[in-house]
This record gives sequence, structure tokens and C-alpha cells, in this order.
Amino acid sequence: MVLLAICAAEVPAQSPVEPAAYTVKSTNNMTGQVSTSETYRLGSKAVVDSITPAQGSSGAMRVHTWYDLDKRISYTWDPKNDSVSCAKGTFSGDWGDPFSGASGLVQQGAKTVGAETVNGFPSTILEVQMGDSGTLRAWVDKKTNMVAKAVLIPPGAAPLTMVEVKSVDLNPPPASIFTLPAKCAVAQPAASRLSDADQKIAEFTGGDPQQYEDGIYPAGSGSRDSCTVVFRVVKAATMEPITSGFQVALDMDISTEPEPHYRFGVGQKGHTTFSGGGLREVTAQIRNGVLRIENPPAKFHVETALGNGGQGSADIYRRCFGPETVLLYVIRNPANIMDGA
Repeated sequence: MVLLAICAAEVPAQSPVEPAAYTVKSTNNMTGQVSTSETYRLGSKAVVDSITPAQGSSGAMRVHTWYDLDKRISYTWDPKNDSVSCAKGTFSGDWGDPFSGASGLVQQGAKTVGAETVNGFPSTILEVQMGDSGTLRAWVDKKTNMVAKAVLIPPGAAPLTMVEVKSVDLNPPPASIFTLPAKCAVAQPAASRLSDADQKIAEFTGGDPQQYEDGIYPAGSGSRDSCTVVFRVVKAATMEPITSGFQVALDMDISTEPEPHYRFGVGQKGHTTFSGGGLREVTAQIRNGVLRIENPPAKFHVETALGNGGQGSADIYRRCFGPETVLLYVIRNPANIMDGA
């Protein structure tokens, strides 16, 4: 997840050694719903098994992802549902390695505020200010540089545990864990059988584009008249959630504004102001990186500003596949939106 990449911190006077064989069990709450995961690695192969419990009308979800770290390819499937196909994809950058390092917090001005043992890991405690989201406090294992725990402390609200490692086993996991099922052996890269548009979706998501619809075109297979749209910003290829550092504004009245004229202002620290038409900022409604848009009209406008990283905008055509439908803004590089989104 993106928080692991953001939170890992480089501790001065330490020479952490990243293990190449391990099993890590952890929980995370980056999408507003606690899930559990087990991460296995054996040399150049890795597997992440993630389980999200049932919530409301949505059943439990299990995702099993296999990585070849040398070839940068991945396979994703549901080990409990043979009717779901195996999706082949590619990835770049961090794949979610819990030992991947901690330069991100240092670059953001993280300060050492103490030391404490958490879940058996002697750790250095770092804190970094996350703007309107509050303070991020991370416990970084002194031996391996792993983020053992990360807590977001919002202004005027209770602390929220975002990531917590429950256990680490540095013994090599069984080789059988890294065996691909037969259906993955015949899986083909999505891009080889799809249109240019779907090929781009495959490139950005690292998964099967048949699982997505492009929201900037009139609705295709959406089957309901209304729903709640759950909006998230994620990193391309890894689909890691980006939980802070961006602003969102919505115009829910564009159907009655044939040619709305929007105006934007950007301050020295990259803070954007929005005006014109029915455009209204809704950043304050975002919780843990998730914006819930209740019963949006058939067409609405979204502005997403990433500070000095730039700004993206789009008219979105509503899709409703159930009571809730997820809308993803997939970005290659949050520091420069011009790299692709």
C-alpha cells in the first residue's frame, strides 16, 4: 500500500538490511475499511493475500496477487472462486514490500520524537505533518527499517491506525505458496487482446481492463438509476491508495450549465481555490482518502488538485453497478500529474 512507501523512514546511523525471504502479517485501514494481509517473499517471487471482510450489502473480498520481481509481472485471482479468471499485468516501482525503505517521510520533513517497542519491534518514532489531514506518526523498526505501525492523528479527532504489522517470520516460506494455479498459466496480457482504450486501462491499473469502465464516456453497463459513488485517488500499476496531499471539487449542476467557466487560484504552498459555475470544494468531506458522493446526477464534474503536482479535471458519467460504485483516479506520479493520469 502507498502508506508503506510513504511511511518507511531512513533512520540515521542505521544500516537496515532488507530480507529476501519472509512472511509478514498485518492489518491496514487505508480505504476506510480494515483488511488483513499476509505478504510472502522468497527471492524474486512474492505473494500478497489480502482479505476485506463483508460490509453492508458487499460480501467479503479476497485477492491473491503473485509477483515476479525480476520480470515485473503479476497475476491476480480469487483463490476461493474458480469462476473468476486470473488477470495478468505488469507493475513498476514499489509493489508493497513492507521492508522497502523510508526515505519518503524524511523528504517530507519527518522528525524523530522518541523510541518505543511496538508488537515486539524496537522502533524509532517519527512524525510528519500531513497538512489538513493532521499528523502521521510512524514506528520504524530499527533492525529492518520496516514500518511496524502508522497512525494518523486528525485535528480534533481520535487517532486512526492505518497500518500495523502483527508478526514477522524471517524463515523462508514454503515454495508451494508461490505456485501459480492452472488458470494463470494460460492467462494472456490484457493489452494483447484489447482495444487501444482498454490497453491504456490495463497499463494504468496493472489488471484486467474488463473489470473497469472509463468514466468519461456515457454509461455503458451500469444498471441502477442511483447509487453512492466512492471516489479514491490511487497510484498507477500498484493501485496503492493516495490518502492525502490532494483537494477535490465537484460541480453537480453541469447539466444545467452548458458552458460553465471555472476559475482556479494556486497559493505558494500549492493550495488551490475553486470558483465558477456550480464548482464547490469538498476536500473536508474526505475521510482516509475516500470521498463518498451520495446519489450524484447522471453527469457531474470532478476537479482533483495535487498541490504543486498539478491538477486534473473531467466530466464523469455516473455508473451504478450496485448500491455503491467505486470511481478511481489513477495517477502515475502524484508529484507531476503530467506524467500521466
